[in-house]
Amino acid sequence: MPRNVGADRDLLAMALAGYKSQLEKINAAIAEIQARLGKGSSTSPSSAQKHRMNAAARKRIAAAQRKRWAAVRKAKAEPAKPKRKLSAAGRKAIIAATKKRWAVVRKAAKKIKPVAKAAGQKAAPHK
Repeated sequence: MPRNVGADRDLLAMALAGYKSQLEKINAAIAEIQARLGKGSSTSPSSAQKHRMNAAARKRIAAAQRKRWAAVRKAKAEPAKPKRKLSAAGRKAIIAATKKRWAVVRKAAKKIKPVAKAAGQKAAPHK
């Protein structure tokens, strides 16, 4: 059965007419909104009125902010512990113990003597 080409064309023509009417309604709505906004005005921040603060207000705000940060730092800071000092007797005890340990190390080093290699000999490979 052959398709009815004329019916398809009529259907497409009606769809186009419907879309055009919707487009006209949308354009009319856009025009109305633009008229309410004022066509020449832009909404960019550069054209908007800027709020400027006087110097006294800036100083008051800065002082209040410094005060808040000082309170935060004070709350965070832990009291410093006093520095510990080493007594003279403690220092002498540490020095004596260190000398004693080094004496043991030196004594052990004297017992172990390096073995002299004979001239021309190669070391045996490790297995």
